[in-house]
Amino acid sequence: MLRLSRTAKIGLGAIVTAILLFMYTPLALVVMNSFNEARVSSWPIKGVSLEWWQKAFTSEPIRQAVGHSVITAVGATAIALVLGTLVAFALQRYRFFGQNVVNLLVILPIALPGIVTGVALSNTYHNVLDPIGIKVGYAGMIIAHGTFCVVMVFNNVIARLRRMNPNLEEASMDLGAGIMQTFRLVTFPQFRSAFIAGGLLAFALSFDEIVVTIFTAPPGVDTLPLWFMNQMARPNEGSLVNVVATVIILLSLIPVYFSQRMSAKSEV
Repeated sequence: MLRLSRTAKIGLGAIVTAILLFMYTPLALVVMNSFNEARVSSWPIKGVSLEWWQKAFTSEPIRQAVGHSVITAVGATAIALVLGTLVAFALQRYRFFGQNVVNLLVILPIALPGIVTGVALSNTYHNVLDPIGIKVGYAGMIIAHGTFCVVMVFNNVIARLRRMNPNLEEASMDLGAGIMQTFRLVTFPQFRSAFIAGGLLAFALSFDEIVVTIFTAPPGVDTLPLWFMNQMARPNEGSLVNVVATVIILLSLIPVYFSQRMSAKSEV
């Protein structure tokens, strides 16, 4: 067992503390500025006020942006859950020609820069599909998000499948259970936590995606990240942006927390 000297412990503690401060001090400033009575972000804050919180919760553009982000994230997560799980089963349970290529193609979208994916999909929608009369519209943005969200579910599910005991499924079928009954009662419960964790990560990834959204969002549709980007060009709306950012910070803790819990359960 590795033992560290007192000096090493102090040094490592100082490094970790410095890194955490570097990461979370900006977030703390955002939260504090959401209560700033000034119209622009400042430090120290000029005074405490709930004015910007009231305006944020009554703003129709903000509600619409949140709604678009939620709808897109839910749609992309649904695509990711279905395709990611099916591909994970196909690659784990079967051996076929080109298996490694399929595995690479599934993982590739998350490795590609978002701007490459966005440009590629935008060109496909406008230069290939539109001329033949196929208008993807809102669905195109959801599909675009689904392309990289699939990886989140795929990685979680296939990792769990690799640790599952196939003898349990064989025993279930030997006892007379059909394929669907075995899947429902034996297979799914074993990878359910990884399935849920992948879905939560996919939702979070889609919710804050901006680069792909810029290229694939239909006209007049602003997701929350697009709203943030547009508002940042208006310095007088800085405090309003801080309020929305604070809410998102707090809400982001929910999927991350449950994802970590689900991942920890999948390790058991």
